[in-house]
Amino acid sequence: MSLERRSLEGTIAVDAEAVSSASRRARLATFTRMIRYTVIRLVALFFTVVAGVYLTILIANMGGYVDQIRRAQIRETIDLAASEDPALRLMPEEERTRIIEERVRLAEARLRLDQPFFVRSFYYLRDALTLNLGFAERLVSDSGSKQVRLVITERLPPTLVLFGTSNLLLFFTAIIAALNLSRRYGSRWDKLVMAMAPTSAAPGWFYGLFLILIFAAALRLLPFGGMVEAPPPDNPVLYARSLLKHMVLPVSATLMSALFFSTYSWRTFFLIFSSEDYVEMAKAKGLPNRMIERRYVLRPTLPNIITSFALMLISLWTGAIILETVFNWPGLGRLYFRAIGLYDTPVIVAIAVVYAYLLGLTLFLLDFLYALVDPRVRVGEGRGGRA
Repeated sequence: MSLERRSLEGTIAVDAEAVSSASRRARLATFTRMIRYTVIRLVALFFTVVAGVYLTILIANMGGYVDQIRRAQIRETIDLAASEDPALRLMPEEERTRIIEERVRLAEARLRLDQPFFVRSFYYLRDALTLNLGFAERLVSDSGSKQVRLVITERLPPTLVLFGTSNLLLFFTAIIAALNLSRRYGSRWDKLVMAMAPTSAAPGWFYGLFLILIFAAALRLLPFGGMVEAPPPDNPVLYARSLLKHMVLPVSATLMSALFFSTYSWRTFFLIFSSEDYVEMAKAKGLPNRMIERRYVLRPTLPNIITSFALMLISLWTGAIILETVFNWPGLGRLYFRAIGLYDTPVIVAIAVVYAYLLGLTLFLLDFLYALVDPRVRVGEGRGGRA
């Protein structure tokens, strides 16, 4: 008996070690697959961003036309400075012309305007991807600096606060409303949302104009625009209160532009998945409705909802330019609008790069969110599964 017992214990130990070794190999294979997939996705998104930024550089420079404007501005500035210099006025005409031309040449060489535009475009691309775009031509930051990096970093947080809050409210409000409507298919509320869904065709800034007219101009309940009242309160509590008050109208405009369509489309997803056989089986077992919605309807629907929300998020990012301008919100969108009007090429390119990075990050995180919300998705599995 003792020999049989020791033999059995040895077999169990060998089996446990084999299982442990197989588990370690599986974890290592999963980790390797995720790293490989992450690197491939990052490289693919990087080249996509590079292509988009390069096209932005070509468009922002109008194929080199903006550089001609910059050359004219350089000459005008140097001619004006020379006309006010007493020493140059006393020089002979040829000597004065030679000095002015030399100054123009040095200024153009400093900005690489003496090189062909095709060559300069790749320098611009390198600087744009690293946000090393030197100094703005006309715009300045709130601190008085003309460095493009500071101009951008000062305006990025307000944009993230406004659109982060708007999108979170939109996501959770639309999901809750869609779940409720899926339980009340054909009700008055369902028909109302269906009738209001086409109103989402109008952008957020369109509704923002009406909200300003009603609640700011007519009723005088909310401010016309801005981020906080002037001067900004020193007390953090009062500052947060002022910020929330100024966010009511732009956030409401964003919700009005996307809420009904999102609720209607997501409610359709819930209706489709609620008619599956496994949902009927769960109902037959007597499981609570909340558990059925959470486990058997909401979770398998989340990949579709997240995809729809990500695409909508990209469209909202691109619509930030006009929305922030309408509400005088000191973010990237309003800065972009001013930079375009002033032909400030470094700022235009830098903002386009920031938007490209934000959109690329959105798409990158989308793949991993699939794996978190749907157990059928295995990141980086390749042909054998979804990724």
